[in-house]
Parts: sequence; C-alpha cells; structure tokens
Amino acid sequence: MASLPYANVDSSLRALAGRAEGFGRFSVGGLNGAVYCVTTLADDGPGSLREGCRRKVPLWIVFEVSGVICLSSYLSVSSYKTIDGRGQRIKLTGKGLRLKECEHIIICNLEFEGGRGHDVDGIQIKPNSKHIWIDRCSLRDYDDGLIDITRQSTDITISRCYFTKHDKTMLIGADPSHIGDRCIRVTIHHCFFDGTRQRHPRVRFGKVHLYNNYTRNWGIYAVCASVESQIYSESNIYEAGQKKKTFEYYTEKAADLEEAKTGFIRSEGDLFLNGAQAGLLTGVGEERVFHPSKFYPTWTTEAPSDSLKNVLQICAGWQSICRPAEQTVIS
Repeated sequence: MASLPYANVDSSLRALAGRAEGFGRFSVGGLNGAVYCVTTLADDGPGSLREGCRRKVPLWIVFEVSGVICLSSYLSVSSYKTIDGRGQRIKLTGKGLRLKECEHIIICNLEFEGGRGHDVDGIQIKPNSKHIWIDRCSLRDYDDGLIDITRQSTDITISRCYFTKHDKTMLIGADPSHIGDRCIRVTIHHCFFDGTRQRHPRVRFGKVHLYNNYTRNWGIYAVCASVESQIYSESNIYEAGQKKKTFEYYTEKAADLEEAKTGFIRSEGDLFLNGAQAGLLTGVGEERVFHPSKFYPTWTTEAPSDSLKNVLQICAGWQSICRPAEQTVIS
C-alpha cells in the first residue's frame, strides 16, 4: 500500500504550518495570525478572499461558503497568508493568484479553472517570492500556465496537486536573460499530471526535485531541462501515450555567457510505462545534478508501483475533507 506523506497535517487547523517536504518546508503561512473567514463569493469587498489576501498582517484564511469566485483581475497575495480551502469547495476562475514579492504562503485545497487572457496563470509566482507551499489543488484550462515560478522566486514545494486539460503546465525559470533565476529551488511530489501536453515541468537555471509523481499521456514531452537547470527525478511514474519521449533537453544561452547550454536530468528509480523513453543525451552528466540530501534531510518516497499510481489518482487535487477545528475563529 502506498504511504503518502502528511498523515497529521489535518489534525488541527494550523498543523499545515512548517510541514511541507522539500524546499518549501519552512513556509508557515498565516500561522501567527488571526483566522479570517471568507463569507462571500464576491470578487472584492467585505468578507471576500481578495480583502483577506491584501491585508498586510498574517492571516489564516478559511471559507464559510462554497462555490465559484470569478476574479476580474489577478488576486495578489501578501506575505504570511494561508488560503485554506478545507471544508468547502472553492473554484477560482477568470484570472488567478499572483504571489509577488511575498513570503510564507500556503495554498491548500482549491480548484483553479478557466483563466482567460494573455499571460494569465493559475498561480503566478514572481518576482522574489519565497517559502511557498501549494498542496492538494486542482488546476486546469488556463490561457497560459497553471503554475509559473520565475524571477528569482525560490524555496517552493508543490505537492498532491492534480493537473489536467492544459498545454503549458508548469514553467520554472522565465527565459535565458533572467540569470538571477539560478537561485530557484522547487520540490514537486505526489502530483498527478493527467494528459497535459508539456512542461511537467520545463526548467531553466533552477534546481528541481521530482519524486513520486504520476505523469501520463503527455503531448510533447514530460519533463524538460534547459539552460543550466538541474532536475533530480526520483521514483516517478511516466506512462506514455502516443508521444514516447519522457525527457527533453533544450539548449539556450544565458545572458552572461558566450556558450549555449542545456540542462541536466538525473533519473533514479523512475518507472517508464507504455514505451516511455528517457531519451538521455550522450554526454549529459548526471553527476552535474544536485542531490536533495544536501538541502533537506528527509522526504517521503517509495518505489513506483500500481498501488502508488492508483492512490495518486484519488488523492491528488481538491479533496472533500472537513476543515480541522480551531479554538478561536474571528472575522
């Protein structure tokens, strides 16, 4: 039987704080703030999600309503916020969340669908944001990316999320001119990429640890390494559809270097199904890829199996779970 992480994070309302595995493990969200109750599905105004996210104090944001919040513009999230969708079913549409120059953000148990407009991502993390954990969210059908992490944003974990009905799923590192993105560090684990076309993720410059994810039926490639990126792919399940190439390598030139370079992928314990091909390039040195143990001591991983695949299909994305108890709730 698969052993998923985070067995105790639903034991109390704030048990999520500081519990992420991987690079986002220090995120405490709104641990030290009041509980803010969203009481309306309106885009703005008293009791709205936008009102809570803009407040410049720590807040643990919960929902007293279920339904669709149609965002007319990006919803900016200020530092030290938890957006906690447990206990309700909240879908964000129209636009998405913007994490700009903020830190200590936890986003849990939300749905994102139908974001429209140029450069509209489900969750856009840029610039200079850090200590972020995105957990148990379902994301689909945006005009740009589902999650984009760029412009020196770092120390981020994405876990137990469900991605489907989309093209450019996750971009990490904006373009070769943004050499400051060498600082980016992201962990992606126990996620389910279900028929999304590409970018699971696509990485420039940064360090990315992938483990125990299930990626199936991609349209171009599963994972792409470009300009100096280091991707440690550990015990994931890659199940091909018509397209068999699992790993892609793009060569690009960093703005401060003369020579164009690709990125690097180290695959350990991955399971390749239905003819999925790793496609490792001759001369690509796995020794050039970081090992996660240099950055964090433990993480929950297991050998990929049918059991893990089945569990991820059930447990990734929004979940119908109760909101854990909190002793004092104030609006």
